[in-house]
Amino acid sequence: MSESFHVVGTKQLLRSHVFGVEQRTVAIGDETFERDVVTHPGAVAMLAINDRNEIGLLRQYRAPFDRFCWEIPAGTLDVQGEDPLDAAQRELLEELGCEARRWSLLGRFMVSPGWSNQLMAIYEARDLHLVDRSPTSPEEERSVVQWMSPDELRTVLRAEPAIDSTLSVALNRVFGSFFDGR
Repeated sequence: MSESFHVVGTKQLLRSHVFGVEQRTVAIGDETFERDVVTHPGAVAMLAINDRNEIGLLRQYRAPFDRFCWEIPAGTLDVQGEDPLDAAQRELLEELGCEARRWSLLGRFMVSPGWSNQLMAIYEARDLHLVDRSPTSPEEERSVVQWMSPDELRTVLRAEPAIDSTLSVALNRVFGSFFDGR
């Protein structure tokens, strides 16, 4: 293919404390068209596994769905210049109340490449030491921390109408086909 797509213009439509929205003009040959894109600084998530092979989870309210969801700790790269691993360590402490001595990068994922440039780095955190939580938002302050075995978690998640994609990716990376038999 001799023609290629490229962005030739950008107009900012919205800027919030978490994300922005841009209208991008894209060209392919002589044709142009617009796409609205949610811009995001990126995020991290952590699958924390204790010495009993239990997974650290949060049951947290999410306004877009107006319900509580099961999630692994996660957060936005909202500190200027912060390394993703440093952000993961900070978020694990804030949300789950843990420090980890062993960290492994499970992968980097495009959250929804059709409409957002958000990248998510997911880590596995092991060799945990429990400390006091330091939640920073109303949802985090009221979230519930729960530790579950993989079998307990499978049972809980099978009863949910939908689950967090970050949780699903992390579980499948660490435990293989986590949801087989669903």
